[in-house]
Parts: sequence; C-alpha cells; structure tokens
Amino acid sequence: MGFSLKKFLGGKSGVEGETIKTEAPKMTPSEEAWDLAKTVFFAVAIALVLRIVIFQPFNIPSGSMKPTLLIGDFLVVSKPTFGYSRASLVYPLTRLPVHGRIFSGEPTRGDVVVFKNRKDGNKDYIKRVIGLPGDEIRMIGGRLHINNEPVRKDFVEMSGLICDQRPAQAPTYRETLPNGISYLVQECHGDKGRLDNVGPYQVPAGHFFMMGDNRDQSQDSRVTPQVGYVPLEDVVGRAERLFFSVDGDDASLWQVWKWPFVIRYGRIFAAVE
Repeated sequence: MGFSLKKFLGGKSGVEGETIKTEAPKMTPSEEAWDLAKTVFFAVAIALVLRIVIFQPFNIPSGSMKPTLLIGDFLVVSKPTFGYSRASLVYPLTRLPVHGRIFSGEPTRGDVVVFKNRKDGNKDYIKRVIGLPGDEIRMIGGRLHINNEPVRKDFVEMSGLICDQRPAQAPTYRETLPNGISYLVQECHGDKGRLDNVGPYQVPAGHFFMMGDNRDQSQDSRVTPQVGYVPLEDVVGRAERLFFSVDGDDASLWQVWKWPFVIRYGRIFAAVE
C-alpha cells in the first residue's frame, strides 16, 4: 500500500495542504423567501422580548411634565425595576383580565413613571410619584402638603412658558420632597390655579398619587374622575434616560432638511430626574 502525500495533507486538488471550496447549491426563490421570513420573525421576536422584559421606548406628546420632560423627548422606561404585570405587555395583551404583579418592586417618592390610565382608555401617562400608600396629599395655596407637612418650594425665576396654548411669563420653583428628591415645577397660574387648593386625598393601599411637574397644565391624580389613584399593577416602569429629543414645533416629521437644526442635542442621553 503506497503513501499518498495529497491524502496526508488533506487536499483534494490544487496546492498541497489546501482544500478547494465547493459552492453551496443556490436556493430557490421559495427557499430565499422562507429564509427572509425566518430572519424577520426572529428579529421581531427579539425586539418584542426586549420591549416587554427590559426597556420600552416612549415619546412625550404633551407638556404636562415640563420643564423635566419636553414635547418631542424620546425616552426609555425600565421594566425590571418594579416587576411585571399586564401593563408590562404590549397591546392588545394589556387588556387581558390578569391581575397582580410578579418580581414586584414599588416606586419611591419622586420617581418619574409611566402607567396605564384605565379611566382614559388604558392610555400611557407619565407623571411623578408624589404620594405613597397610606399618605395624605393636599394642595393649599399652591403648596404641596404630604401628611400635613408642607413640602419645600423655592422660587427660581420667571420663565417664558406656554400656558393654555398662549405664551406667558410664569414662575418656576424648585420643589424638594421629604426624601431629598428635588426637581423643577412650573406654575402657569401662580398659586391660583384650579388645582392649587384641593384635597385631602388619602392614598389607598397598593396605590400611588401621581402629579405632573407642570402643575397647572397637568391632568393627574388630583383629578379623581379622569385619573385618581394609580394601582401598582398599572405601572409600566420607571423613566430612566432620554435617547433622542426634537422640537416638533419647528419642523414636521417629513421636513428632513430641518432635522439637524431642531434636534435638542444637549438632551440626548440625559437622565430623567
């Protein structure tokens, strides 16, 4: 039996020690279509899993959280922070008759959270957590009171705001909660807004009291028939960070040539506080 150098080196032909690659058989049009469909399916499945389990993107369509969040801000909401409920799912699964929460955590006072408002067609709302279960909340002369204690409120400046869809000069304050969380609030009507003398509200067990930072332009838990107390199981997650921001008043979506001039570059990747 003779010795074959070609077999020893593993080659079939050509330069010794190399294997000539043979072309894979070409796929038929139906096989290509099926391969593309599988790729799209797995891409969508992965995106849905990430959206349901980890982060979900949201955009800000109203000014109820000014000056913290602006119209045209895009942000991500963390879902693992507070666990999962039907509010964590995607439409139409959010309407399933399922109750409770798994891996549950609770928002802390001052968190900015997204929740489903059952009283408004299960729409997504974003507000700041002001009252925890068992708290008493009231507004007296524009000053927030928690459990009969006034919350610190310091004047910052007069600002040019949009109030009732009109330009106006109105005060901006810095509000500091009992746990030290501090943020800015706008008061379009000073201390004489329709929601500046309301309450008391007694927050039920398992519920939270939400308010917008744009105090006179926010429909929130102070408006009981439209929002009221928010159950923990309706909380989607905590707003964490902006990933994009654009001033929609200066350019429409189709006006691509204006985009470089209306992007709020300084807000991209800013933390939500």
